[in-house]
Amino acid sequence: MGIRVVQLDRRRDILRDEAGVVAKFGVKPRSIPDYLAVVGDSADGFPGLPGWGPKAAALTLSQYARLEDIPKDWRAWHPSIRKARPLSESLFNGWKDALLFRTLATLRLDVPVFETVDDLRWKGPRQDFEEYCRRMKSSGLPGRVTSAKAMRSLDASQKDRRI
Repeated sequence: MGIRVVQLDRRRDILRDEAGVVAKFGVKPRSIPDYLAVVGDSADGFPGLPGWGPKAAALTLSQYARLEDIPKDWRAWHPSIRKARPLSESLFNGWKDALLFRTLATLRLDVPVFETVDDLRWKGPRQDFEEYCRRMKSSGLPGRVTSAKAMRSLDASQKDRRI
């Protein structure tokens, strides 16, 4: 993995390689989805498991890279892991949630998102946009979107004149 694995922290404008991920989280990049599953991720809206904080997750997942590698019997856990019994109980009582949270924390590469970069270009609101706004009780949104579309058109025409 080494330098080919990167994590971008957009809030702090930091790019981490594998060593940077280990320094920040205490686990290798392949364990990050498992780490987030037990610790939680407020940005993505899942809570993690009770009793699992960053230190416990880092200690445990530095010994056992994946959730499935963690022994079910807490007495078989590595001696460096403190509070193994309550962590084990929390993990295995919340096993289905942990697997769900890990799935939510995993970047999917097998799902087509777009075919070309132009597919991502905003072309204005869809025909049913105003109906969605009414249903969401956001009466001011259509006007803001129309204004944004007009500004984009103006910016595009100014670029065309410069070329």
